[in-house]
Amino acid sequence: MQRIGILGGTFDPPHIGHLVLAEYAAEALSFEYVVFVPAADPPHKRGETRMSIEHRIAMLELAIAGNPRFGWSRVDVDRPGPHYTVDTIRILQAADENAELYFVMGGDSLRDLPKWNRPQELLNACKLVVLQRPNMELVSPEMHETRFPGSSERIIILNDPLLGFSSTGIVERLKAGKSIRYMTPGTVLAYIHDHQLYRK
Repeated sequence: MQRIGILGGTFDPPHIGHLVLAEYAAEALSFEYVVFVPAADPPHKRGETRMSIEHRIAMLELAIAGNPRFGWSRVDVDRPGPHYTVDTIRILQAADENAELYFVMGGDSLRDLPKWNRPQELLNACKLVVLQRPNMELVSPEMHETRFPGSSERIIILNDPLLGFSSTGIVERLKAGKSIRYMTPGTVLAYIHDHQLYRK
């Protein structure tokens, strides 16, 4: 079976950290490819996206261009919300029944897993790849084993290579008139400037 990584997010804007994370996970776990899934209006951030989905998709396409192992899906764009991860995974799995899906998430998301929509169903549908940041409380595959028996076999912990990048930090620099050169691909930077995005 093909191993496919799934990386969701608002990508508002997409930056080097997203790309490094995707490449790192793909190499560590031998993914055939990584599917970026832009969220139209995620349930936990309703109304908080800064740019329209059209701008975010355009920037994402520019960011991942040139890497044959990267692709993206409109699965959370072309259907009515709210969009829960478990539904996204089910739809992607139905589209490729020969794929083994790995959902990439942060350590904070793993801690909050019991609060997610249908977490046991999500664990049954895919494996979770959890990025552990060095400056955050440690997480482990066994942390929810009591509540979700067998979950430790469905969770993989990787060290997080994100280098402290965040979309929020990038937007704050843009609003302050500071450079974000090298923080996001040059094509994305040009798109942001050409369309005057993230200004005050």
